[in-house]
Amino acid sequence: MDLQEILATMPFAAKSGVELVSANAGEVVGRLAWSEDVTTTDRIMHGGALTTLADTVGAVSAYLNIPSGASRVTTASNAVFARQVRRGVVTGTARPLHVGRKTVLVSIDIMDEEGRLVSQVTQSHAVLGELGP
Repeated sequence: MDLQEILATMPFAAKSGVELVSANAGEVVGRLAWSEDVTTTDRIMHGGALTTLADTVGAVSAYLNIPSGASRVTTASNAVFARQVRRGVVTGTARPLHVGRKTVLVSIDIMDEEGRLVSQVTQSHAVLGELGP
């Protein structure tokens, strides 16, 4: 599946402006550009927009680490915000911390264009469906 096909399975993320840059089982990278459409008070990028980026790359990371034929669902997501974003592009990088038979734990770092931490997100995903013997 190519990156556009993966993103097409998540219409909300695509409509929100999230782009996938690269994706493999060890690391998923996406980005989101600042625009007036994704801001809140004082033209600061909305935490929901940052969380959408994190949830997108986190979900793809978990999906790429589950058995063929299984599916996954996010069971928890915890975001810590470190700084505001008023311009530019943020990049989200998701890496699996634990891949088990029934759960996948993913860490996501959202960075600004200067390489500074904007948000750190930890997610857990339940693995659903047939897992095999």
